[in-house]
Amino acid sequence: MTDYASRPAGRVGGNVPCVVVPVVLAIKQEEATLLALFESEESALLSFAVGLVGTRSVAEELVQEAFLRLHVVWGQVENPRGWLYRSVRNLALNHLRDHRRETGLDGAPEPVAEIRPDEEAGRMEAIGMVRLLLAGMEPDDQELIRLKYHENLKYGEISERTGLGVGNVGYKLHHLLKGLADALRHAGIEGSQG
Repeated sequence: MTDYASRPAGRVGGNVPCVVVPVVLAIKQEEATLLALFESEESALLSFAVGLVGTRSVAEELVQEAFLRLHVVWGQVENPRGWLYRSVRNLALNHLRDHRRETGLDGAPEPVAEIRPDEEAGRMEAIGMVRLLLAGMEPDDQELIRLKYHENLKYGEISERTGLGVGNVGYKLHHLLKGLADALRHAGIEGSQG
């Protein structure tokens, strides 16, 4: 590799100082590396952010903001991928805190007891991870969980809608929930009972 610092300052093509050329090349390499990171991680980061905030448009803004912030500190970051996930998580938590009233469930009243910030962060991380895991499931499996836990249907009603036997519905739901619990444990997320 050429040691540009030891060269006398000169001109390339009569117009550009020799010292500027390696700086311009380094900037172009940095931009190419950042672009490659964006192309490889944007979709996963977007899913992660949607899982945290529940809204795609807000998630897109958070991911874009995280990449803009990374660009500013690019040379100082050792693990850009990890930095991005942590940044998106922090941006999402800030957004949820700032828009708490907008994100309430069906006009439910605010809880009377104050939730500690570390508990809220853990809860939001768990919700985001569950949403991310659900998004990675097969559509039929997602539908079973939606019918059971969003529509609160009984096994017989789920059986009528899906054409599965009642026993098969129970069996599948049991294994889907066990798989979710194992994946959460593997990710370091435990329930309040440990």
